[in-house]
Amino acid sequence: MAADSGSVRICALLLAAGAGRRFGADKLSAALPDGTPVGVAAAQNLLAAGCETLAVVRTADAGIAPALARLGVRLTPCVDADLGMGHSLACGVRASAQADGWLIALGDMPFVRPASIAAVAAALARGAPIAAPSYGGRRGHPVGLAAGFRDHLLGLRGDEGARRLLRAHAGRMVRVDVDDPGVLRDVDWPGDLAAAGG
Repeated sequence: MAADSGSVRICALLLAAGAGRRFGADKLSAALPDGTPVGVAAAQNLLAAGCETLAVVRTADAGIAPALARLGVRLTPCVDADLGMGHSLACGVRASAQADGWLIALGDMPFVRPASIAAVAAALARGAPIAAPSYGGRRGHPVGLAAGFRDHLLGLRGDEGARRLLRAHAGRMVRVDVDDPGVLRDVDWPGDLAAAGG
């Protein structure tokens, strides 16, 4: 779904400021079997879906940030990234506060197909308060949140991200069925890179 669906502006927030401690290195810079860095592949999928994309990074001149900028992704550095995903998410929403909704995409999920991303964006543009892909009965990513949640998102702190919000408003979520196991697959360990495919 294009970022601007008629008069509805959906912004994809690529959360790419994590430390990757379990992975043991900068996992977003780790190469997939085709040589593409994990975080760059995640951004390419958002762009291929037609999304306006903003990446929340630690700094604009380190890690995958320069590669993202070369793709045309707008960067917003988050000085509080070490304090948790909630801070990164709030930082991204603050930098795109005029959007009508956000797709919250994770930098360590490079296997999500553009069609799945577009389907979630379309549900959000049609008026869903919350939208998420579903594969095999399981909710995946990216999750879409409408502008009505802006203040809540701006107040996020710590490492919880939007989990509490999603639990509190579970009845308002529109699940978009997709034939895409990538909506459930992230990269936490080096072995997850070799398991790419799908």
